[in-house]
Amino acid sequence: MDTTGSMDPKKFTRILVGVDDSPDAQLAFRYAMNRAKFDDAELVICSVLESDNMNIYQALSKDYVHGQRSDLQTHLQEYEKLARRFGITKVKIIIGEGDPGETIVKKIIPEVEPDLLVVGSLSQSGVRKYFGSQAAYMAKYSPVSVMIVR
Repeated sequence: MDTTGSMDPKKFTRILVGVDDSPDAQLAFRYAMNRAKFDDAELVICSVLESDNMNIYQALSKDYVHGQRSDLQTHLQEYEKLARRFGITKVKIIIGEGDPGETIVKKIIPEVEPDLLVVGSLSQSGVRKYFGSQAAYMAKYSPVSVMIVR
């Protein structure tokens, strides 16, 4: 218990936000930007290239995968520009590949070492359609605090 009488919430130094094109992810991104600005934290914007969205021929085609990755990179750079325009000075982008929940928890979090993960509850992309199961997976297995925005 804090005996100083202070009720300050935890201050974050590095915030990881997962984005896609869903409205919830847009809200998550806006929340993460506001929090990063308020805490003067680094903002790391990530997205995951889901291989289960591709048919076998697409997955085997290096050109197709490279094209998809390149499109995603361009998309994330737009998010990065928005964050910088909003006044966040420390911004990075990162792309993972595979199952979004697992990739973020097992690969991206250990690499980025954030102290907060912010995600939307729904996803438009992927066979799964509902990021809800992904968000639940991340909330359960993430080694850091998770905020799920809806």
